[in-house]
Amino acid sequence: MVETFTLKAEEREQLKKQNRHLRMKGQVPAVVYGREDKPFNITLDRKIFKRIYGEAGTSALIDLKVGDKSSFKVLAHDVQVHPVTGEPVHVDFYKVKMDEEITTEIPLEFFGESEAVKTMDGSLMTNRDNVEVECLPADLISEIKVDISVLKTFEDTITVADLDVPSSVKILTEPEEVIAFVEEPRSEEELEELEESAADQEKEAIEQIAGEEGAEGVEGEEGAEKPAEEEPKAE
Repeated sequence: MVETFTLKAEEREQLKKQNRHLRMKGQVPAVVYGREDKPFNITLDRKIFKRIYGEAGTSALIDLKVGDKSSFKVLAHDVQVHPVTGEPVHVDFYKVKMDEEITTEIPLEFFGESEAVKTMDGSLMTNRDNVEVECLPADLISEIKVDISVLKTFEDTITVADLDVPSSVKILTEPEEVIAFVEEPRSEEELEELEESAADQEKEAIEQIAGEEGAEGVEGEEGAEKPAEEEPKAE
């Protein structure tokens, strides 16, 4: 069972025009919803939320205390960030029931040393940094460790089916999906082509950001009715 974190919040009215003002004051607008609960709006201290979310992510239970009301357990379902600053601008919290299974994502933690990387100058390639799982809230795990020492040649792969998790946790990601492998060294011509492609992508990104300057800060989507049957599934 992973550590539980505590986060304080204040309830607020659904006034979208106030979101910009809240963010300027160092706060983050958020919404709380559950399978049988009507969504309601809250506001959080940005610095405290960033610290807790940095440790909890989407796989740890958070004790959310709104005003003077009793705390209840939630998962940080979806966190929207500003495309330029990277600061959180809106958060969705899913209110969980300890006797009902939930769906969320668990991060992958790669460790060990690959022989194909160490002695054959290969490059470790990882296709995922998390997998989707289903379990009871009390059975959540903070991470899934992946030992890359099994990658001894360029033909070796690690798939979702190779992951070791407790029997109480069901992995929903396709079992045949490749998580990690080692890529052979590239030729000088291939490296030059990759550098040119990266430069073009960086130029496009800069032009896109420049085109967005002057616009109002990103507004988080909130207040929408959530389907009663929706499970917490991070985008």
